[in-house]
Amino acid sequence: MDKIVKRYYQLKQQQKETEQELKELRDQIMTFCEEKETSEFAAGAYRVKLVSQSRKDYDDAKLYEALPDLELWRMLSKSDSSKIAGLIKLGVIKEERIQDTYTLKQITLLQVDKK
Repeated sequence: MDKIVKRYYQLKQQQKETEQELKELRDQIMTFCEEKETSEFAAGAYRVKLVSQSRKDYDDAKLYEALPDLELWRMLSKSDSSKIAGLIKLGVIKEERIQDTYTLKQITLLQVDKK
């Protein structure tokens, strides 16, 4: 078991280092795109594309007020964007009812594909 725990620890350390390096590389690519005022470019055998998305950031207190049905609230227990989107899609919740319960947050996704 010692070997397994040791290997697990090593892999977790590697994961942290890899995630930090990925963040640094992403930041460099994003800075390059900002400087060049572009959202798409080719680099050797790779194609880079920045994709902008809007995400809803729900306010739990406002959402609770907008959803007086306690059974509905128990299904959510706390705001979860994917669960809320599912309930809207199913028609259980009307979008208009919760329109003041969230703020839109712009995020940029980085896609790197091999040509």
